[in-house]
Amino acid sequence: MIPFSILDLSQIGEGFTATDALNNSARMARAAEARGYHRYWLAEHHGMPGIASAATTIVIAHVGQATRTIRIGSGGIMLPNHSPLVIAEQFGTLEALFPGRVDLGIGRAPGTDMMTARALRRNLDSSVDSFPQDILELQAYLGEPAEAQRILAVPGANSNVPIWLLGSSLYSAQLAAALGLPYAFASHFAPELLFEALHIYRRDFKPGAIDKPHTMVGVMGVAADTDAEAEFLATSMQMSFANLRRNVRKPFPNPSWDAMAEFTPDETALAGHMLRYAMIGSPATIGKNLDAFLRQTEADELIISMPIHDIDARLRSLDIFAGLAAMKTEKGAEVAA
Repeated sequence: MIPFSILDLSQIGEGFTATDALNNSARMARAAEARGYHRYWLAEHHGMPGIASAATTIVIAHVGQATRTIRIGSGGIMLPNHSPLVIAEQFGTLEALFPGRVDLGIGRAPGTDMMTARALRRNLDSSVDSFPQDILELQAYLGEPAEAQRILAVPGANSNVPIWLLGSSLYSAQLAAALGLPYAFASHFAPELLFEALHIYRRDFKPGAIDKPHTMVGVMGVAADTDAEAEFLATSMQMSFANLRRNVRKPFPNPSWDAMAEFTPDETALAGHMLRYAMIGSPATIGKNLDAFLRQTEADELIISMPIHDIDARLRSLDIFAGLAAMKTEKGAEVAA
């Protein structure tokens, strides 16, 4: 069946530090590798007290050092925040350190507020119009240098690190199709355009870096031994959404039914919208919902973000999803036989 992967934001939980978060990422990655997950990706965000993965390539290297076989990479690097040459050098270095294991997922959002984005870039000249050209430039740096090419990515040249285009819009689907790149849709936080984006990508795909369309879809996953426990753990994620709406910057919150009771109607509606495709519950509940979601999307891969405050509960969720993946593989083998 389709591969399952993990998207990690290196959450800094309330009451903990960035050091704790980064240690937890290494621990999660080792567990994901042991349970057969395909990829372990980290995401670039800036200025957020609940996320420790701002220096994304460094955290990828940290996770790579903690593991041996699982693919590692970005989900994603926000390319307008960087020059293509710098990203080619960084991911060329990662590929040199961890040969054959590195993925480069890229997006065009800033991963932060506009004031912080300006501090990152010094100017905001990067635009939708320059993003496709930046991708082509990045591909050139990671591929075989042209004759007499004067600007080289070292390391980077001839590394051929696979590039994924990440997105939450129809624009990203159109661009991924036009460039012939694998496409990951952020349905874990932008559910409304999922099916239309997948349709456009598959319909308009032209062979490029890959020969045929290849899709990954994201979900938020909170699995526990009972539905009630999972729903309680998921309150952390819902409070995090509310904090974003309130423009309140805090570490990732402890779960709390009391805090949920204070939500405004708008905040409750926002959380419900964001969680449209979230997988929350016991193994039986998630298994049923996940089967339906994968049939509907016809995705080639699934990537799961597990926004759970307690690391032991997060590891239990990882274990439950791995068990569901194993069950699907066994059923698929039975059908094939």
